[in-house]
Amino acid sequence: MDRHSIVLRAANPAFDEGLAFARYLDEAAEGFFRFWLGRRAMHIIATAFVQPDHDLSYQNVTFAERDCVIVGMVLGYTAEQHRRSSHEPLERAAGRSNLRMKIVRTLFAPIMRIIDSIAHGDFYVQAIAVDTELRGDGVGSILMDSSEERAHAVGSTRLSLDVSAKNTEARRFYEHRGMNVASQWPKRLAITALKFYRMTKVL
Repeated sequence: MDRHSIVLRAANPAFDEGLAFARYLDEAAEGFFRFWLGRRAMHIIATAFVQPDHDLSYQNVTFAERDCVIVGMVLGYTAEQHRRSSHEPLERAAGRSNLRMKIVRTLFAPIMRIIDSIAHGDFYVQAIAVDTELRGDGVGSILMDSSEERAHAVGSTRLSLDVSAKNTEARRFYEHRGMNVASQWPKRLAITALKFYRMTKVL
């Protein structure tokens, strides 16, 4: 595929773009958001997406388009942005599903706290996803390039992300881009399905 046929743009605070974002986000998280938020997950995420100043806000999203159609996205922000982030937009959007959110958050608190370990100075890529038919065509690399550019622009000194240990394909992709495993979580768990790697790259 011709890289010039892919256009990157910042997300807009629009509900329909929020729905596209929600689909990619849940795919990147291997279905966790549907599990966490229930059958209304896409609607909840899209509703929160249009609000500023939280991790899942449109402000942190870059879309890749081909022929004016969204074909991928990347979600990323600095450690400082994460620490200033509020859970309130997502909780308000959840409404009656808020109880489910709280229960799952409590049960999976150790896993969900992994994101709070982003080091000072890092630019954290929370999610990246590309349409299935375009995987391997360079769209993911274009999105990662944009993340590195954003990281440089805000003065971050390192790029970081978390990847499931079972997702060997994604791990190879990140390694090809110069990222290395800095740590694993949980440290002593042998079950690959429940293990994550923190991968980093000095900028």
